[in-house]
Amino acid sequence: MRTIQAYLEAAKERRENGESGFSLVELIVVVVILGILAAVAIPIFIGIQDQAEQSAVDAAAANMASQAVANLANPDSAGAHGVPASKDGIAYTVAPASPTITNVCVTAAKDGKTASKGPGCA
Repeated sequence: MRTIQAYLEAAKERRENGESGFSLVELIVVVVILGILAAVAIPIFIGIQDQAEQSAVDAAAANMASQAVANLANPDSAGAHGVPASKDGIAYTVAPASPTITNVCVTAAKDGKTASKGPGCA
């Protein structure tokens, strides 16, 4: 209790003498609060980034599955599914070996994240 009284008296004396600025204690408190906020926020931001990467792979797989079904329904080159092996750093695989519009399944993979989309996916 005496420490708080001494602090308040010192703060009052500073104001009376016209001194302005922050005390060392006030600055340390602010730094500690900022450190706690950073410690809480960094894991949250990392989790958001992982979710965004997974969503990108999900969307890429869905887009390629749509492209495969469209190419199988209206073949331009003798029934080819039209899905590239990779694009924009994402690797694609198509199953089965001879897909049809009802059983095609496209799997996309990037940096350990995978997603499978299409009517033939389980």
